[in-house]
Amino acid sequence: MKDAEYGSLLARILEESHQTEPGQLPVLVERAAAALGLRSARILLSDIQQHRLVPLIPPGRTDERDDRHHEPEDGALAVDGTLAGWAYRTVSMRLSQSEGALKVWLPLVDGIERIGVLEIVCDSLDPALLERCKALADLSALVVVSRTEYSDAILQTVRSRPMSLAAEMVWAFLPPRTLGTGRVTSSAVLEPAYEIGGDAFDHSLMDGRLHLSVVDAMGHDLASGLASAVAMAGCRCARRAGQSLDGIAVTVDEALGRWIPERLLTAVFADLDLDGGVFTWINCGHPPPLLIRGQHVITGALQRESELPLGLGPAHADAPRTVHTAHLEPGDRVLIHTDGVTEAHSPDGDYFGEQRLADHIVRATAAGEKSPEALRRLIHTILEHQHGRLDDDATIVLAEWHPP
Repeated sequence: MKDAEYGSLLARILEESHQTEPGQLPVLVERAAAALGLRSARILLSDIQQHRLVPLIPPGRTDERDDRHHEPEDGALAVDGTLAGWAYRTVSMRLSQSEGALKVWLPLVDGIERIGVLEIVCDSLDPALLERCKALADLSALVVVSRTEYSDAILQTVRSRPMSLAAEMVWAFLPPRTLGTGRVTSSAVLEPAYEIGGDAFDHSLMDGRLHLSVVDAMGHDLASGLASAVAMAGCRCARRAGQSLDGIAVTVDEALGRWIPERLLTAVFADLDLDGGVFTWINCGHPPPLLIRGQHVITGALQRESELPLGLGPAHADAPRTVHTAHLEPGDRVLIHTDGVTEAHSPDGDYFGEQRLADHIVRATAAGEKSPEALRRLIHTILEHQHGRLDDDATIVLAEWHPP
């Protein structure tokens, strides 16, 4: 197939995808694979907790593949311990050969957000065909992401069980877990994914600036989810109207007092200037951010005098909100977390703690892990520490400033 013919094929697939039900997207990928002379191609999406890569299968069809070593009945592959998972974790190609065929796994990414892998089976692979397979992976990711917002088929694929009402509401307004440019990367994780209540995060890029928000509403019920939703909406409303960090805090405080009275919420609202590395933040009763430089946590670098949480009502409406400032160095990472991270404890009462949190990130940095993978492994470690069940929401945002 000539380049012009392949370009026409991709354009046709993209055009057809606009009129195709989201659950039928695998059929388009299979058709493209056949046109390229491949044996097969399938989309595998990361589940919401990043434990498994689950095949996107058209409704009414079952996945008949049988890999007795790693593949359960639903055709999913583990993120840890498989070649497909290796491609996902490292965002790079992986290849194996067996029974006279090549199997190739290519990462599916949205910007820098990992969403899964494209698995391709073929007889042989030359550089030209590989480039076309990569283009097919890029197009597949684009189409999947564009359909996720309104496709229950895709959302059901990445879930292993039903969500609580509060969790459904929180996930609906969260941004992608990872975003970034050549100058900055911001990544986040939160658990328990299916029962999340009062925690939420936000990150956004605009005019050479990264904005970060992490909030933790009191309690673990639907009202907690409502409080965090109001806080995120208030933050975005104020931010998009051009208000400063202290203006954001005032807006959120007033919104909570009006709509969710007597529901307290701690928060960190922060901005990072991507030109000069100036980090500014407001801390409203929240655990202080951590500064990681090289292979060390700079103790107390971002610790400031504690201020009152939000939502205390009119009697505390004039509480001072101090905007703090720190200057980052290239390669610095800022970690913002909720208290559910450090207070996660094992059955015998051993708290996860800030030291264990810091040690994990430092080791990941020393190993050269990217922020999304470092956080994926960290949140799984926290869950394992508490034997898979958290007593409180645990949210972590890790922002790295890496100017060229």
